[in-house]
Amino acid sequence: MAEKDTHTRDGARPAEPDGGTLTQAAQAHQNTNYLDEEVNLLNPSTAFMRDHLKVVWIGFIVWALIVFGPVTATLVAPEVMTTTMPVLGFPWHYFLVAFCAPTGALILAAIYARQRDKLDEKYGIDPSTPAPTESSESADAAATDGGVAE
Repeated sequence: MAEKDTHTRDGARPAEPDGGTLTQAAQAHQNTNYLDEEVNLLNPSTAFMRDHLKVVWIGFIVWALIVFGPVTATLVAPEVMTTTMPVLGFPWHYFLVAFCAPTGALILAAIYARQRDKLDEKYGIDPSTPAPTESSESADAAATDGGVAE
C-alpha cells in the first residue's frame, strides 16, 4: 500500500484532526473554497491571497531594481559606471550585470521560498500531503489514467 494512502487496509478512513491546533488564519483558509473566489491581482479576495501577493509584488520590485538598476545607472552616470574596478579590473556596469544580477535572482528565490514556507505555516498548509479529491473518497474508484486502483 502506498505511503501517502488515505485509507486503511479495512477501507475505513483514518481520523481527521479537529483543527484545534490551527491558528485563526489557518481555520479561515481551510473554510475557504478557492474555486469560488475571484482572483484579482490588484484586489485579492482572501487573506492568504493578499499575503502571498504582497510577497510576490515585493520580490518583483526588488528583481526589477536588481536587473534594471545597473543599466539605468549606466545611462544616468556613464563615467562612474564604466570606470574599472580596482580589484578585479572589470567595469562596474559589467560586474553588476554579470555577477550581481544572477546572484540577486538566486537570493530572491531563496527569500521567496522562506516567505512562502512562513505563509504555509501561518495558514496551516501542509505541502507534503496531497489535497483530498473525489476519487480518493471511494476505495473502488478507477485510477485517473484509466487503469484500476491497486
